Amino acid sequence: MVEVLNLSATAPTLNKLRQSEGIPQVNSVVAGKSASPEGPRRGGPWKLLAGLGLGALGMVASVGLIDRLWPQQDQGLSREEQNGEAAPLASPPSRPITVLLIGSDADRLAAASNGAAPAGAANSDTLMLLRVDPAGPLQVLAIPTELAVKLPGQTNVQPLGSLYKQGGAALSAGAVAELVGLDSGQPERYVVLPRSALRELVDGLGGLEANLDQPLSYKDKSQAFSIDLQGGLQRLKGAQVEQLVRYRNKDQGEAGRRDRQEKVVGLLVNELTRPDQWAQLPERWQRLTSQLDTNLTQEEALSLVTAGLSQDKPVRYSQVPLEAPSKPGQTLRQISAKAPTPLWPAKP
Repeated sequence: MVEVLNLSATAPTLNKLRQSEGIPQVNSVVAGKSASPEGPRRGGPWKLLAGLGLGALGMVASVGLIDRLWPQQDQGLSREEQNGEAAPLASPPSRPITVLLIGSDADRLAAASNGAAPAGAANSDTLMLLRVDPAGPLQVLAIPTELAVKLPGQTNVQPLGSLYKQGGAALSAGAVAELVGLDSGQPERYVVLPRSALRELVDGLGGLEANLDQPLSYKDKSQAFSIDLQGGLQRLKGAQVEQLVRYRNKDQGEAGRRDRQEKVVGLLVNELTRPDQWAQLPERWQRLTSQLDTNLTQEEALSLVTAGLSQDKPVRYSQVPLEAPSKPGQTLRQISAKAPTPLWPAKP
């Protein structure tokens, strides 16, 4: 039997969420309670996400708080400029910032259909939490979209990734915050990345150098989509990177896909930290914004890039561990009983 995350917000609140274009607020994603320091509950047959979505109404970041997180730019020469080095893109935040990355399975934000299987409104087929710490390494937590969840007032169980089409970034952020056991107010920011934006990002960087350990091939006539990647060292274009992150075989399933997505994140970090790419990042962000849904301003985005990519320490990756499938072909999964508490410690 699959253990289900029971989303226990009131139905009227969720109805408002579905109609809202709200964003994860700075003050609280889950209203009326702070995340437990012990992490998500695991007792009993149900995991309770109490009050999910109540704080997602009217999600507007206060200017005063943003000013405290991102100090005013010093008008004098930076230390790097004084030493003849490249100047930072923006002042880093004063403390760690948590960002939810939602990879949409639609090609574009306004697409009527996701063009995927099964066809319908856009889902999130990638969920990642990024913790950008000005004093430590960039941390990335991959969250399985196939986790079983249940909305209040409904009898059917559904995957976590399908919440996006019902409540957008707000509902997805609330579920992730309660699931992981984030502190109150997290995630502070979110980015929804459709497939066209991924292609634009990669092509803008001139491609990504990857060494694939084997060829990847797949064809789906119903989606008019095919994957044809050769093994070995090569420079992948945007459309090829999209193929890499979408590829899923029967043996590895979603876990294998998450591993490849992690690989792509690493390739992007390597490319973005190249000196010749650094100065072009403001222009690249401007070109991307029309294809993204985000509550990050350009200054905040560049601030996080400065903090996240200027560290000497390597990126710290982790995944929410899952129980093994109880039967062949099982699509919905549950968190492993041996998962650490909390799932994502503030300090690795």
